[in-house]
Amino acid sequence: MNETLEIQNPSLIQDLILSGKDFKKEFTKVEDVPYFDCSYQRFLGKYIAEDDTVLIIYAEGIRYQEKLIHPEFIEDKLIFKLGTKKYTIEEIDYILKVENLKQYFPIATNFFGKPIRFVHAVDGVSFKLEKGKTIGVVGESGCGKTTLGRTILKLYKKTAGDIFFEGKDVSQVKGKNLRKLRCDMQLIFQDPYSSLSPKMTIGAIISEAVRAHHIVPKEDVREYTFQIMEKCGLQRHYYDRYPHEFSGGQRQRICIARALAVKPKLVVCDEPVSALDVSIQAQIINLLKKLQKESNLTYIFISHDLSVVKYISDTIAVMYLGSLVEIGSKKDIFATPLHPYTEALFSAVPIPDPTVKMKRIILEGDLPSPANPPKGCKFHTRCSRCMEICKEKTPQLKQMDDGHYVACHLYQEQVDETKEEKDNL
Repeated sequence: MNETLEIQNPSLIQDLILSGKDFKKEFTKVEDVPYFDCSYQRFLGKYIAEDDTVLIIYAEGIRYQEKLIHPEFIEDKLIFKLGTKKYTIEEIDYILKVENLKQYFPIATNFFGKPIRFVHAVDGVSFKLEKGKTIGVVGESGCGKTTLGRTILKLYKKTAGDIFFEGKDVSQVKGKNLRKLRCDMQLIFQDPYSSLSPKMTIGAIISEAVRAHHIVPKEDVREYTFQIMEKCGLQRHYYDRYPHEFSGGQRQRICIARALAVKPKLVVCDEPVSALDVSIQAQIINLLKKLQKESNLTYIFISHDLSVVKYISDTIAVMYLGSLVEIGSKKDIFATPLHPYTEALFSAVPIPDPTVKMKRIILEGDLPSPANPPKGCKFHTRCSRCMEICKEKTPQLKQMDDGHYVACHLYQEQVDETKEEKDNL
């Protein structure tokens, strides 16, 4: 639950609740000089405590900074909003946190059976997902999108890293708590044809997990299943029919109903519309958005279709060869893609305007093998803007804008200059 503290007097701020701890410092207003340049933010004031802890107020938000550190290192557990007459501080409710997640699959062993070669399916992925929001994961085939989703759901045992769901380490969840976790985290499969048992009726498919996890009393299961079916656009008389009697779009609705029947909080949508016609895709996407609004669902939406991702997502993460190369808000990623791979990926999106000339960026070469990824930046073998440092040093995700991160040496110098300017203030 969000904790909110209203500040009546912004010139003297006391008893702030930050990161779940009492933060009792008095802040006094100092000169109105912007701490860092952001053209889209209107600076209102800077407040400073005796120990140099700084609180900076902008028109649409507040930035909390401790010991004058650089903005990219701000602890983003908090989102700050400005009311009409008083300042309001509200904590972000992150339902999922992924930190340096790695998933390697062994492909060769030595004489004693010890693995010596691995496929680096997911390699050091980190992100946070706010409750009730959607993160779209995009990238070409084989980049690790599906493996990322399945590892988060604990369908694969992670190699390294941390996954926190509602503050709990997923890798430590066992026994009865794991059964509960299975209800809270669900998966919608890519293929609606092969993911449904041909021997079971629709009613049995949807109600199977409801009975196993005791979601409702036994005598109410049938009526509860009818309610889920109607919510997903399925008529009641479908209850006793079999999967082969339905179209692709109807089968995907059944898959969605099966996932939602156990009242999940997080749903991994693994390319749920890729096997459907365009008209049916729109129906399924609108259904997912409607269900998200009604039940405050959180989605990890995996897809190749960038137009679909743009429509349904709040945040977009771009993967290449198991790693995140760029992550940011939907607006930032589509308006100003920074990484050369993101630029090439988005250049393939058709524009429905015959007067607009497409500037398609063609990548040369094939996707390197995840079993033997290139040294340095994994994309340097196909990048037209490759530098020598790209072949030697692996770039780290750096913040270029508020919430917009990119892993590319092209922007490293710019980030360092910005950091040096902030340190000199």
